[in-house]
Amino acid sequence: MRRIPRGMAVAVGAGLLLAACSSGTTDTTTGGATSPATETATESATPSESATDAAPVRGNEDLVIWTDDTHLAAMQAVADTYAAANGITVGVQAVTDTRAAFITANQAGNGPDVLVGAHDWIGQLVQNGAIDPLQLPADQVAKYSPTAIKAVTYDSQLYGLPYGVESLALFCNKSVVGDTTFATLDDAIAAGQKAVDAGTVESALNLPVGENGDAYHMEPLFTSAGGYLFGKDADGNYNPNDLGLDSPGGLAAAKKIGELGEKGQNVLRTSISSDNNISLFADGKAACMISGPWALNDVRKGLGNDGYTLQPIPGFKGMNPAQPFMGAQAFYVASKGKNKSFAQDFIINGVNNVDAMTTLYEKANLPPAMTAVRDSIQQDNPDFAVIAQAAEKADPMPAIPAMAEVWQPLGVAYADIVAGKDPEQSMKDAATAIRTAIAGS
Repeated sequence: MRRIPRGMAVAVGAGLLLAACSSGTTDTTTGGATSPATETATESATPSESATDAAPVRGNEDLVIWTDDTHLAAMQAVADTYAAANGITVGVQAVTDTRAAFITANQAGNGPDVLVGAHDWIGQLVQNGAIDPLQLPADQVAKYSPTAIKAVTYDSQLYGLPYGVESLALFCNKSVVGDTTFATLDDAIAAGQKAVDAGTVESALNLPVGENGDAYHMEPLFTSAGGYLFGKDADGNYNPNDLGLDSPGGLAAAKKIGELGEKGQNVLRTSISSDNNISLFADGKAACMISGPWALNDVRKGLGNDGYTLQPIPGFKGMNPAQPFMGAQAFYVASKGKNKSFAQDFIINGVNNVDAMTTLYEKANLPPAMTAVRDSIQQDNPDFAVIAQAAEKADPMPAIPAMAEVWQPLGVAYADIVAGKDPEQSMKDAATAIRTAIAGS
């Protein structure tokens, strides 16, 4: 991954080059597909940075777009096409800590016209008055995955144009469990446990837990076992006042997770984390694994292109369907951009077409959100077709600001439950901590 120093952004477009430095992340990537764990990847200051870390400065082009470095090439490609077609200059800037930098710069009137980023930013962006609703006609909205549109809709208003989606799925090693897909998660675990008992692999099902837990990867198990995170209103908007962790279903789900933990079936383990979840599976030491498209490169390298199966995560037998979190990458119009008319036109006419969305799929390497492009890749890229199918069965990650208070306490609760602590009390403690944090935010 390329990453520019904090506080600096270099315009790319009209013949300019990106000045970039390298930085590692906490998980693997496949092209532009990055796991949520990589969003806040740590950065190292370079000698070129000032002690005050000056805010990024927008370029002087007619239209300025901000993105992160992983999606730079994709954004540059569609920006160049739009610039040539409309006789204007377009600058694409790769900005570190894109969301925070954008909010600050937009408030100062020094931000871009278009922002590119994850859908779960929307709540904070709207809370800060940083983006405008997108004026996309209904017949154009219909060209996209309904779940992707749902993800970029906030308080019943469309705020972004989605171009790529991602979700967790179930990977299994063909040489261990056979060339098959599973009707239930219980079936997959049973097949994996048979291989563990035979000494073929070390783990039946890899799911990252670690010492601090992983609420993102645990969500499909939690929802299948009856839990929910936030309730929804009649329009489908998440309600931060309806936290379901300590509801009867949430407590039952916590108990189910505990049964799979280290003092139960020993399927879920704190020794499996984001650091080794993918590598252990790719090395043939786990029968199955829950992960996302960012794992594909390592899995293909380790097991071969035909050495694994991939399917949407099934639910537990006799329980609810598994609903992992779905994520979308999208374009947004900055509320204080200098050229907002160009911004709306770029998104509605420059990006909202099959050619541009195909370019974004090829360059950003994410399952496409536009259904026509998604249909066109099914034969050549069946893995992405499966990920897209999984995303349709998933629930968009809550974009409400309250979500920021969830990750740490819920993750710790899951780690405690897996390690053998009382599931009900652990979940009640997490719910109390989250409610208190939401009330004080």
